Amino acid sequence: MTVSSNFERRLLGYGLLTAEILYRLPDHPILLQSFLWQTEDLAPKFPELNRFLTFWEREIDGQIHTVRVAHQNLIEPAEFRYADGEIVMH
Repeated sequence: MTVSSNFERRLLGYGLLTAEILYRLPDHPILLQSFLWQTEDLAPKFPELNRFLTFWEREIDGQIHTVRVAHQNLIEPAEFRYADGEIVMH
């Protein structure tokens, strides 16, 4: 029996990350634009978010003003229990 890699990542602490990125428009720097981005990431270091922001700064013209982060673990300790046994039915 194999366990999916997504499930393994969730057991390791990966959860749903939502980042709101406010950035300046290149042609109108006085205006801010909002961009929402979601992925699974590992709190508190957020390696996926850091990779994305590094990519943004390198490849996208809009200068980042603010990044707001919300993170929710998808499996909480109270929701996961080891089974003591298994019942198999035809």
